Amino acid sequence: MSATHDFQPGQSVPIGSPLYNRVLEFLYVEARLLDEIRLKEWGETLAQDLVYNAPLRETRPMSQQAASVVRTTQHFDDDWRSVMGRIMRLTATKSAWAEDPPSRSRCLVINVMVEQGDQAGELRVRSYLLVTRSRFNFDEFDLISGERRDVLRLVDDRFKLARREIILDQAVLGTANLAIFL
Repeated sequence: MSATHDFQPGQSVPIGSPLYNRVLEFLYVEARLLDEIRLKEWGETLAQDLVYNAPLRETRPMSQQAASVVRTTQHFDDDWRSVMGRIMRLTATKSAWAEDPPSRSRCLVINVMVEQGDQAGELRVRSYLLVTRSRFNFDEFDLISGERRDVLRLVDDRFKLARREIILDQAVLGTANLAIFL
């Protein structure tokens, strides 16, 4: 199935269509891989020209909401190489102290909207994200919410994540670190 079908750049992919359902399946499987800490398998879903970042959020007055996302400062700004390095460090070394023992997380993906991307075979996907994260034997957990702006690319009839920008809702994060993938 072609990702381009008969859609023009920017045109919405209808909810419930086969293409939309394939995107949902990709996002749900991805969430499961991350929740189950199957990071090497998740790494196989990433395009080698990946851009993966989370810009800073500032609280601004209503008249300045367009400037509330600060892309010059990032919680993280990764590419394929740095993400794969993080995966290797978490899965194959003893130096990943921030995630040893690993967090228990649950990634909920909702409000998924899909549109044709600017390039043939690419889709722009917006989704809302809610992650719960529990550490050690603590009785409290972290809540991390935001919006993800993804570009999925069809490669050999499979989607690859080519870009992810995570716009977190919080200006001040209530979690000790962002050593997990979102």
